[in-house]
Amino acid sequence: MKKKILILSPHADDEILGCGGFISKYSKKNYHIHVLILTNANKGAPEIYSSENINLIRSESKIANKFIGTKKLYFENLPALNLINYPIYKITNIINKYIIDTNPEIILIPSANDIHDDHKIIFKAAKVSIRPNKKSNLKKILSYEVLSETEWNEDGKSFNPNYFVSLSKSEIHKKVNAFLKYKSQVKRFPHPRSKEAIINLSKVRGSQVFKKYAEAFKVEKILD
Repeated sequence: MKKKILILSPHADDEILGCGGFISKYSKKNYHIHVLILTNANKGAPEIYSSENINLIRSESKIANKFIGTKKLYFENLPALNLINYPIYKITNIINKYIIDTNPEIILIPSANDIHDDHKIIFKAAKVSIRPNKKSNLKKILSYEVLSETEWNEDGKSFNPNYFVSLSKSEIHKKVNAFLKYKSQVKRFPHPRSKEAIINLSKVRGSQVFKKYAEAFKVEKILD
């Protein structure tokens, strides 16, 4: 029986930037990976993001996630850029639904230290949803880093990873190529959302555990 993983992504592309190597590695093993993209920027900031913009990025997301090995991709329509004005219990209820439906053994969530309020709110709502007060198959909760969000933290709360996933050259290249499917989001180096920055970060994280490439996470809970 395949083990199930649920990745909570505030916006389309966070899942690849934060967990693309993880998805590439574990989709080839006995894992069934679900990705939930929670927001729709047209609902939160229609004056900036048209419905056509959202259709484009969701189309890119489908291509990227199919390429990387995601088994199931889901979209919700929470108001991106305006989550701070949205009731957190409603966000928690949505996350609860997917946790019940997927019954994951592992959940990956954005970092609480990210500069983007949407990321912080999804982190908080997720922690409410997965607090250990009910029967669950959940064994591991990890928070992940997203280039241009996590390193640009506030109040000096840096991302200090304590869980590393080593990656092969082919796995990190698959992550890069998956991100490149998000054509509307790719930037030129030295922008952090560039292929060079993704590779550079993977080398830094790898060097912290004496590997060529790695992705880094922070343990929120592990049950052995």
